Amino acid sequence: MGDLLFAIGLVALLFILLGAGMWIAFALIIVGAVAMIGTGAPVGQVMATTIWGSAASWTLTALPLFIWMGEILFRSRLAEYLFKGLAPWMGRLPGQLLHVNVIGSGIFAAFSGSSAATCATIGKMTIPELTRRGYPDGIVIGSIAGAGTLGLLIPPSISMIVYGVAAEVSIAKLFIAGLLPGLLLMTLFSLYVAGWALVTGHLPKEQTTSPLIERLKSSRHMAPVLLLILIVIGSMYGGFATATEAAAVGVAGALILSFLSGTLTWRSFSDALVAAMLTSTMIAFILAGAAFLTAAMAFTGLPRLLVAWIGTLGLSPYALLAALTVLFIVLGCFIDGVSMIVLTTAVLLPVVQAAGIDLLWFGIYMVIVVEVSMITPPVGFNLFVLQGMTGRDIGYVARVTLPFFFIIVATIAILAAFPQIVHFLPSQMAN
Repeated sequence: MGDLLFAIGLVALLFILLGAGMWIAFALIIVGAVAMIGTGAPVGQVMATTIWGSAASWTLTALPLFIWMGEILFRSRLAEYLFKGLAPWMGRLPGQLLHVNVIGSGIFAAFSGSSAATCATIGKMTIPELTRRGYPDGIVIGSIAGAGTLGLLIPPSISMIVYGVAAEVSIAKLFIAGLLPGLLLMTLFSLYVAGWALVTGHLPKEQTTSPLIERLKSSRHMAPVLLLILIVIGSMYGGFATATEAAAVGVAGALILSFLSGTLTWRSFSDALVAAMLTSTMIAFILAGAAFLTAAMAFTGLPRLLVAWIGTLGLSPYALLAALTVLFIVLGCFIDGVSMIVLTTAVLLPVVQAAGIDLLWFGIYMVIVVEVSMITPPVGFNLFVLQGMTGRDIGYVARVTLPFFFIIVATIAILAAFPQIVHFLPSQMAN
């Protein structure tokens, strides 16, 4: 009973510190220090060792490189090329140009690694155009918010790097493992959009069709970026490069593409570098705090006690995943995705391993659940992005996004029933 109260007290302290506006990393370090008091362990020495070990991780260098690659391409003309290249191919599909939101988000996600950036960039290009063509606001906004979450799942993903570092799982394998689930989610989004169009009949009057030769010509602008994506992901899949090395290739390729498109200026270069630095240091600081909290939890023995307690409940792996899904959805209403991963990984990994759940599969599961947090109020970043872009209230944006929320939850159930969807590509990777 005393250990349970101590654990509850630590959780309460963490939320009090976060609610008071303290930086997440500082809050994690303080809670870790409090947890270690009374254990007899040298708090200062453990803190220095774990924080330095986390910050000095070579694996972590992939994070700023992939973020920098995304920032460079974000400032290029890629979004414009995406719309012009994809739109002519969508005219004959039910839902027509709404599929540009889904497919465009999937392609943009392949180098942005950020859900909010994907949502903002695709929304900036498609909302004015689709509104002008007569598409209903609800499905336009909802499809962008939902498909924008692909920024977390389609590799390279910032969330996957964070989980990989925290759980000591191969980042390259996480990236490859996310491909099929990402394509599955894109397919389900597109099927919903097509079904909506067929059932409601709310199609625009304009029919966007064009001859094959015109469609091929319009797609030529996308070829360099698609080639870069294939090189980055293919180098990891073929075993030619680690995640860090592939990220370096991606940065070099992004700089070349930006130069060739005429968008590489000193201003865009420095802005991209500064933005990448700010985001990377923020995440690295959080990971350092989480590393110390993990070490502190090991000294207190609380994770072991939690595993033993959950073991007494007799939960099956599926029941455990269902309970964790509910927990993550609730947490997602108050905490951003990266914070959710670092806050829960230290405690949950022993529980997950004891239940016989593979950590690679669990990483993809966590990323998908974090996707849900991007479209759940009141802290759904995608909702805030679209609220600012459209002027609609947050309640309306959340309501029209609700069908895509259920699609993501359904995807989790599919992956739980068929885990080979996650494992197939990593199992084929060259060692």
